This record gives sequence, C-alpha cells and structure tokens, in this order.
Amino acid sequence: MARYVEMRYVRKDTIEHREYQVNVAEQASRENCVVVLPTGLGKTAVALQVIASYMASCPDAAPAAVLFLAPTRVLVNQHHEFLQNALTIDDISLVTGEDAAARRKKLWGASVVCATPEIARNDLERGMISPDAFGLVIFDEAHRTVGDYAYSAIARMLEPAGPRILGMTATLPSDRDRATEIMARLHIASVAERNESSPDVRPYVQKTETEWFRVDLTPELREMQSLLKRALKSRCEALRACRVSVDENPSLSSLLRLRDYVLRRNRGAATPLFAAIRIHYALSILEAHGVTPFLKFCERARKKKGAGVRALFEADADFVQALRIADRAKRDGIEHPKIAKLTELVGGIDGKILIFTSYRDSVEMICEALDKMGVSSGKLIGKAGLTGLKQKQQVETVRRFQDGEFRIMVATRVGEEGLDISEVNHVIFYDNVPSSIRYVQRRGRTGRQTVGRLIVLIAKGTIDETYYWIGKRKIKIAESMGGTMSGMLDLNRQDEGGDGDDVVVDDDDDDDDDGSDNNTDNGDTAAGSADGGKDSARAGASADGREPGGRGRASSPSTRGTSGAKQPAAEGGLDEYL
Repeated sequence: MARYVEMRYVRKDTIEHREYQVNVAEQASRENCVVVLPTGLGKTAVALQVIASYMASCPDAAPAAVLFLAPTRVLVNQHHEFLQNALTIDDISLVTGEDAAARRKKLWGASVVCATPEIARNDLERGMISPDAFGLVIFDEAHRTVGDYAYSAIARMLEPAGPRILGMTATLPSDRDRATEIMARLHIASVAERNESSPDVRPYVQKTETEWFRVDLTPELREMQSLLKRALKSRCEALRACRVSVDENPSLSSLLRLRDYVLRRNRGAATPLFAAIRIHYALSILEAHGVTPFLKFCERARKKKGAGVRALFEADADFVQALRIADRAKRDGIEHPKIAKLTELVGGIDGKILIFTSYRDSVEMICEALDKMGVSSGKLIGKAGLTGLKQKQQVETVRRFQDGEFRIMVATRVGEEGLDISEVNHVIFYDNVPSSIRYVQRRGRTGRQTVGRLIVLIAKGTIDETYYWIGKRKIKIAESMGGTMSGMLDLNRQDEGGDGDDVVVDDDDDDDDDGSDNNTDNGDTAAGSADGGKDSARAGASADGREPGGRGRASSPSTRGTSGAKQPAAEGGLDEYL
C-alpha cells in the first residue's frame, strides 16, 4: 500500500513518502543547506517539505514569504504548477519579466512566490520588494550561483535579512573553487547529498543505458577541417611574432583569456588574436555540427566590423577555400554525417525523443531533416534575438510535447535544466559538452519512470572526442565534490566555532563567469561550461574501438594570458566581443 507524506500544508495523498527525501528535507529545514540529488529523484518534493516545515514553524500572523527561484520560465512554471497541486494554501504566485510592474507588485505579496532570478534581482534593486519579505529562499539549479549570475546578487541583497536558504542541484561543479564559491555566496552550513548508489535511493533509480555512435567526417568536411586548422596555426604563429605566448593547439577559452592582455598592453596582436578566436569557433562548429551551421556562423561573423574580419574572409587563402568547399557542399546537399545517423536512429525508435544540441542553427537543421522524414518535431530554444521563443512560447512548446502533439523535441540549453517529462525514454546528444553539470542534466531527462536510453553522436577526430574525455574526467571529480564541500564546512565550523557560513569568496565576477548567457535561456556556449571552460582543448584522440576517442586523452594546453574572459553565447558566436 502506498504511503504518503503527512504534513500540515501538504495535500493529503499527493506526495509519496520516500525516506531519503524526508531525511534530506529535515536536514535542510534546520540550516542553510545545498541538496544534491540526481535528476528524477524529487528535489522539488524535498523543497515542498521544507516549505511546509517552514510555514508550520512560523507564527500564524503573517509569516515572511517563501521565494522559489528557477533559471527559466519553463522550469518556474513547472514548479508553480507542482506547488499549486501539492500545497493547501491558495496564494502561490508566478512572477516573470513578462509581467507588467503593477501586476508584479501585487504578485510579490503572495505567501509563496515562484520567480525567475533576473526579475527577482531587478525588482529587489528597484525597491519593489523588501529584502526582509522572505523567510525561506530556494535556489533551484544552485550550481549557477557563481560570478555575476543573478543568484549571486540576490543572495547578497537578502543577506542582511538572514532568510533560511535551500540550494538544489543534480551535481556540484567539478571545479573546487566554483563549488566553494556557491557555498560562500549562499552561506551554506551543510550539504545533503545522495547518489544513485545510496541504499535508500537505489529502489527508485531507473537504469539508463548509454550508447555511443561514432561517425566519420566526409572527405569535404575533412578537407575543410584541415584548411581551418592551417589558418588557425598561422594566426598562432603571428601571435608569437607579437610576443604573445600561445600553445601549439590552444583551447578556445585560453585564446579568450588573452583578450584583456592584448587590448590593454599589446594592441598589435589584436588582429591575429581575434581572427584565431573566429577560426576556432568556426572549426568547432564545422566539426561537431556541420556545413549549414558553419556557413551561418561565418555569415554572421562576416557582418561584424571587428579586428581582421576583412583579412580573414577575403585575404586568408585557407579560410576562403574552406568557405568555397562549404558552399559547394551545401549546393550538393552534403551535411554533417551525424544527420544521416540521427535520422537512421530516429526511424528505429518508438515513443518520445528529446534531442540536445548547443546551437540554434543545428536545431533548425535537425528539425528540417526530421520534417523530410515525415516525423513531427518541435523546437525549444531561448528567448534572445529575433528568432528566439518568448517565455510563454517555451512553456507552450513543452506542454505540446507532453501532450503528444509532436513526438520529438529538439532543444538547446534551455531544455537541459529540470524538465520533467516522464514519458521520454530516449535522449540523443547531437553534440558533446565539456561540462559535468550539463552532461548530468541532459542525461537526466530520460530514465525517470522506466529504463532510459541515452545516445551520444560523436564525430571521429574532432572536438567531440576531446569533449568526451574532458566530460568524463569532470564527472568523476564532481561525484566527490559534495563530500569535499562537507569536509570543508565541518572544518570551518571547528576552526571558527561558528555555524559554517563564513567561507570567504572573491567578488571579482569576471573570473567566475560560467560562459552561459545571463538571460539563462539564450542557447549555449561553444566552449564554456558551468564548471569552467579551461579544459576545452582542441586535441584529437585515437580510437581503441571501445570508447569514443580511445586511449588518447585530450590534454589541456595552458596558454598563458590574463584570465577572466567571459565565454560568448553560442548564437551569433562572437557578437558581444568582436
């Protein structure tokens, strides 16, 4: 017989009683806490129990409200609907930037407020909300609380009022400095962590089977790849001639970190540096996404008036030849071989499929290929730009997918965090990501109710293989980060005799940007990741026939330069910088 949570303010027979959720919620109700639970194991149910416990402990006369933050409108809407169905209170509001100011002022007065972080930060700064209005603040996807993301500013503004803080995430960053920063900014006292091997969690975990499908680049793509690598090499030689130290195979992030130094102290190196960055982007897009995304990126980049644009697109023989080959391949109907493999796989799968890719251009290309197959699909992309989906359109897209109006949804980063669509048992990665957090989030969209299947497409001898090894290493590190942070917080408590909230963090946001767009649903980054872009090396790897990339693990070249470069958003590539 099913057993349900019995708490004041929780509707009867709505939330299954799971011992690990109850225990984690009890810990989080006592002190500021970050809850680390794999996707699909009910972080929102834990938050519900913390909310109910908080409200039950408050005096009946006007307790301070609860603020529930999540990074996208889709996720906020999901939480709002869940709380409306599970809590017995009536005044639960939803606040986003699409609400007019007069309406928001009224909505902020509810007992429980679900909101996107940007509007919460902005209305706190405007004085529309008092910092002491909230007694409990929940930061969903708390791994975002780094650098200048809105969570950091909200935590800082609420600090004098001292509300109870609950952070939730599927995984902490693999980078210890970033994980420490999260603990400090949220004034965390403890970490409540479970993983798929925890004894009290294991009965609720569904197996996810992972398969890697490796494809060979076509002769045309290999020729273009060779030309772009040669163009990149010539720019690196030019940088060395300008006395800028770069490695033989520099990563994109290492080149980006050189910008501040070059613009401040070595302007003569600006042209080769920014050309190298453009070429690096173009090469990564060609290798992992294909001819059409490559051409569209080049079309946008060519319209910019940055350093060396004309020289690159008109005078660089290698780059110009790569463009000619791409134009010819496009006319001949040649695209990335991943598209053929993707359509083959989709043709053999029944039921709903969620496909992830980092670029909107790839979303369009994939949807067109599915349409030619006669397969219905929808796209879930961020709100920025003329082609973006407004927040209400994003929510509507997810609803239509849930209702079965189309069986395949193709999504950028906006679909990675928190989507709860139980019927999705197949997830396909069109591209790889060098981030433990994003890998875990993408993977977590399947295997929620029954056995899931994860399919990863990898182009041999490309950035895909490099990212595979980077991601694998980071996931291993991230798995132990909860224990590392718990040990650090315990030591702080012992050393200071305090409550564990006094971790010190550097407020220089420039060094901590996660590479994602601060509007949170703008798409993706080409090389940045929530746990650092420093390992986004451009190195190939040989195959041993068992795992992508084989034994040849990609190394991380340490190009020297000024750190603190922010990663550009993927759509438009270098628009913000060049």
